[in-house]
Amino acid sequence: MPFVNIKITNENVTPEKKAELIQGVTQLLVDVLGKNPQTTVVVIDEVETDNWGIGGESVTKRRLQGR
Repeated sequence: MPFVNIKITNENVTPEKKAELIQGVTQLLVDVLGKNPQTTVVVIDEVETDNWGIGGESVTKRRLQGR
């Protein structure tokens, strides 16, 4: 049973976009590895931008600086 964990920043990703991610990742595992989509688990974790750091800075700070 494949298990895929997707982590994204919590920046208003719509339920429709999340559904696209789940379907797309599931299909990728079917196409590449021949996995059964009925036993493929996809979890999306949304992380606050204050809790996600890149290059020593939070994503919140980087967004405020236009990066």
